[in-house]
Amino acid sequence: MDYYALLNVDVSATQAEIKAAYHRALLAAHPDKNASSTTDIAALKEAYRALSSPEFKKHGPRPAQIVSLSEFTEHPEDETWDHPCRCGARYTITVSDMDTGRHLVPCSSCSEVVWVGYEVLDE
Repeated sequence: MDYYALLNVDVSATQAEIKAAYHRALLAAHPDKNASSTTDIAALKEAYRALSSPEFKKHGPRPAQIVSLSEFTEHPEDETWDHPCRCGARYTITVSDMDTGRHLVPCSSCSEVVWVGYEVLDE
């Protein structure tokens, strides 16, 4: 289950944003407020509990797939590489990201995350 999508928050959302999104989702799903809602309130509670957990944040999101940097399109003018997401948006990684050892890259639109494989070469 994609907890981020369920609460409609980005993978980089703060605890305050997650809490606010949870409350909005509960109100929208509440039978007294929206009799036609099909949202499972138990699933909302599970999503909030998981995303609020320090253990979840420590391990981070599970990547949807592993993608080699060689599959990304290079843009030398701004030192970025991008790759299409299945939602139609893009994953983007920068030289700065790679210099700091960042491999998990979120989609610019949906909650998908990919693990980008590359090696940092010493110059």
